[in-house]
Amino acid sequence: MSRVIELYEKHLNPSLTRLQRLLGLDLVEKAARGCWIFTEDNRAFLDFLGGYGVFSLGHCHPRVIAAVKEQMERLPLGSKMFCHEPAALLAEKICATLPPVLNKVFFCNSGAEAIEGALKIARLATGRKKIVAMQNGFHGKTLGALSVTGRDIYREPCMPLLPEVYHIPFNDLARAVEVIDRKTAAVVLEIVQGEGGMRVADFWYLRELASHCRSQGALLIIDEVQTGLGRTGTFWAFEQAGVLPDLITSAKALGGGVLPAGAILAREEIWQIFEENPLIHTSTFGGNPLACVAGIATLQVIEEEGLVESAAVLGQRLKTNLLQLTAGFAQIIKEVRGLGLMLGLELVDEGFGGYLIQALLNRGVLVGTTLNNTRVIRLEPPLIISNEEINLFLQILEESLNEVVKEVEEDA
Repeated sequence: MSRVIELYEKHLNPSLTRLQRLLGLDLVEKAARGCWIFTEDNRAFLDFLGGYGVFSLGHCHPRVIAAVKEQMERLPLGSKMFCHEPAALLAEKICATLPPVLNKVFFCNSGAEAIEGALKIARLATGRKKIVAMQNGFHGKTLGALSVTGRDIYREPCMPLLPEVYHIPFNDLARAVEVIDRKTAAVVLEIVQGEGGMRVADFWYLRELASHCRSQGALLIIDEVQTGLGRTGTFWAFEQAGVLPDLITSAKALGGGVLPAGAILAREEIWQIFEENPLIHTSTFGGNPLACVAGIATLQVIEEEGLVESAAVLGQRLKTNLLQLTAGFAQIIKEVRGLGLMLGLELVDEGFGGYLIQALLNRGVLVGTTLNNTRVIRLEPPLIISNEEINLFLQILEESLNEVVKEVEEDA
């Protein structure tokens, strides 16, 4: 056994490490470039998991690495007493991707932090306490984020969580209208439930939901931690639905796959809370110069390399090919769904997941399941994925599905 694995099992998470060993994932990654991960035993893996949305630019994008190296020599962290240029420029650049009314930013370090801040800001801005979230939604595992995450297996051991949080069925407008009232501070949801199984909200539902929130004075928080920055084929997923959120959370890909970075984006009037108390919400490391230059480089690369358009075109091509391919494996694959390069394969039986993940891994492809729905295999390759790499994935997937069919028949 590798000494790294031994130390993980001794000091980090023994149970998880044992599970990794059982699944053949007890590997030590030593380097990564583009869409490929390399392990210490000299194996190469085509990354179709993408760090759950972190590696939109692939691994070690040279533009992001260069920006971080240059900033490292000058001002890696700020004093927090003065202003610094990278935060100002990143704020300007990210706001330029949004409708003009969304022009305020708070920088943090992760998606969970962004959700925590958004919930706090919504309560402060409205003077209300009630929060409405979606069943099977996922927003993180810190206390506030866990309160709006819609899976009991993670919530129940930590009870009591935040009070006055209500979970309703995703895509159920009648129930939303029934629950969202004038006591509601905010409604929080994802356009695509990533951990919930790549379930896409109906766009008409989102528009009606946004309208009802406005009528009740409730703020609409769209969690774009996984879906944002081009992943779904538009820069922000909410653009496709034609809705205008009050608050947006962003993270994962914002750091370019190099540094942790997160952001809360908001309408100008919501920022009145900072007029009353400018220190009402702060972060020691949020908006640090290193993370900000990584974010600036990330947005530049997305724009200059046309990655939003690529996600739309390649995502549609991948989805079309998956639909054609999986039609011949109806006994294994129930459905293909998602937007852009954020796709899911729902399995007929949860037990097939281990077979398929292992078969793909043995052939050099990395995928995983969605956290709240382990019947769904998630496909989130970097947005820089090439047609040749997509072809390779499809070829290996077909081989792997044939293997799974044989294994299932032998076990029957």
